Amino acid sequence: MSSYTITESTTFTLTHAKYISSKVAADLKRIQRLYNGSPTDSEIADYEAELTELLKAGYLNEVTYGFQRKVGEAKEWIQPTLIYAAKDLAGAYWDDDDPGKIIPGADVSGAYFTSYLTYTPAWDRLTSAQQAAFKGTLPFQRTGMAQPSVNGYVTNDRSYSAGGRALSRSSVRSFS
Repeated sequence: MSSYTITESTTFTLTHAKYISSKVAADLKRIQRLYNGSPTDSEIADYEAELTELLKAGYLNEVTYGFQRKVGEAKEWIQPTLIYAAKDLAGAYWDDDDPGKIIPGADVSGAYFTSYLTYTPAWDRLTSAQQAAFKGTLPFQRTGMAQPSVNGYVTNDRSYSAGGRALSRSSVRSFS
């Protein structure tokens, strides 16, 4: 009787990060086509570059891209908004969907396109100087703010994966 062991390891590379980021950029491009040219081509390129670097370094926890509307003093995410959560697959299988399925025709009047990002514990372990040096390599600088709430509900709808890591995509949907 024989027994065999197979060991597989995957190194997450810049190519993997670019592949996943390109799918997010395709989602943003679809939003642009459906919703008055927002975000702009330049913003999409900057978001894609930032996402690539954060994925490669392992510093992305979650990033949200979409429309916000101010309600009193609060800000709320509205449809169409996409939330991407980073996952380390640790050898598990994860779907690699095609980008798309952006809901057309949502009411974005009085809203503006923006994004919100949270970092992993690996980011928190960096010194302030290391964080500042990394941020200096990114296409734009983020400022701190409170996490906006969601006007509606969130549904998990796509996933993008490569090299042992994935982004799970959720979409904000309105109740009406």
